[in-house]
Amino acid sequence: MNQPQHLRALVPDALKNSLSRRAFLGGTAALGAAAFLAACSKPSGGGGSSSDGLNIYTWGEYDDPAVLTDFTSAKGPKITVDSYGSNPEMIAKLSAAKGTTGYDICVPTHSSIQQMATGGLLTELDHTKLPNMKNLNAKVVNTPFDPGNKYSVCKDWGSTGYVYDSTVIKRELTSWADFLDAAQKEASGSFSLLEDQGEVAFTYFWANGIDENTTDPVHIAAYRSFILDKIAPHVQAFESSTNTSISSSARTLIHCWNGDARLGILANAEPDRYKWVWPSEGANLWQDNWAIVKGAPHEDAAYAFINYVLDPTVSLKELTYIGYNTGIEGIEAAATKADIKRPDMVFISDDIMKKLVYSQMTSADGTIIGIYDELKAAAGK
Repeated sequence: MNQPQHLRALVPDALKNSLSRRAFLGGTAALGAAAFLAACSKPSGGGGSSSDGLNIYTWGEYDDPAVLTDFTSAKGPKITVDSYGSNPEMIAKLSAAKGTTGYDICVPTHSSIQQMATGGLLTELDHTKLPNMKNLNAKVVNTPFDPGNKYSVCKDWGSTGYVYDSTVIKRELTSWADFLDAAQKEASGSFSLLEDQGEVAFTYFWANGIDENTTDPVHIAAYRSFILDKIAPHVQAFESSTNTSISSSARTLIHCWNGDARLGILANAEPDRYKWVWPSEGANLWQDNWAIVKGAPHEDAAYAFINYVLDPTVSLKELTYIGYNTGIEGIEAAATKADIKRPDMVFISDDIMKKLVYSQMTSADGTIIGIYDELKAAAGK
C-alpha cells in the first residue's frame, strides 16, 4: 500500500512475525513480557516524532489511510502512525517513557484499560470534547472494563470462531466441540490455531462448558492435558493474521477472528469454499479502544481526531476497510445500504451476542501462557 507522504506507518521489525495482533498476556506475566519487549524491540522512529501534528500508536494496518488523510485535509494536523504487535509491547513503551513518548493516542484492547489507567498511562477523558460519542451504540459504552468511558472510547469490536474447507470436511461444523474434533480427524496436519494464548485456551473451555476466564486449577490442568495430548500432534501452524491462509486455501481448518476471516474469504478465488462458524457454545468478545496517552503533546488534536472518526460517515469508511463493527448506532443499516460484502461476518446477531464474554486478566494468565509455550514446542510431533 502506498502511503501518502505525511502518513508514516512503522512496525518494529523484531516483532513483526513473533507476536499476535491481540496477544493474551496479563497480570504478572504481562509485566515480565513487557520488560522483555521493551528491552528487545527496536524504536519506531523515536516514537511520536511529529512535533506539530498528531501522533498515533496503534496496531498495524488498522485504519483506512484515506480516513487519516481526510482528517488532515479537514482539520489540519498531519498524522504520524507508529505500530505495535501486542498490548504488552505498547504498555511497556508508554511505561518506560513516563509520559515523554510524544504519542497522543493509543489503541488498547479492553482487558488492558484498567491496568493502564491504574498505571497512570491514560488521560481521563473530557466528554464535552467528544460530542460524537452520542453516536455510539449502547452495547459499547459504559462497559465493565471502563465504566462511564472514563478513559476509552470504542474503536471497533469483534469475536472469534473458525473457518473450514467444505471441499475437504463434508459434514457441517457448528461448535467448538466440532472444531476440536475435526482438528484431530479431517484437518489433522492441515489446521492452524491463533497465535494468541488466551484464544487457544478458550476453544477448550467453551467446548467443555467452562468459563473462559476460569482460574480453577482443575480446569486448567485438564486443558493442558487435552491440548498437549490430543491437539498438539495435529497442529500445522500458529497464525496471528489468517486472511492470507484463507484466501490461498492453505489449510483445511483455521481458527480466526471474524474480520480477518471475512477478508480471506472475500479474497479467495472460490469464496464459497470456506464456511465461517460462529460457535454455538459462545466465544470471546474483544473491543479495541481509542484512548489519549497521559502527557499527550497534542491533546486537542487527539480529541478532534477521535471525535472525527465517531462521525457515522467516517466510521462507515473505517468499517469497510477493516471489516469490524465500529460500534456506531445505525452502522449496520448504513453498511447494508452501501452494499458491503458478507455483512453476516461483520455484524453479530443478538442471539450470538448473548453468548459472548469479555476476556479478563486473571491470576491464571501465567499458567495459560506456559501451556501455550508447551503446545508450540510439541506441535506437529
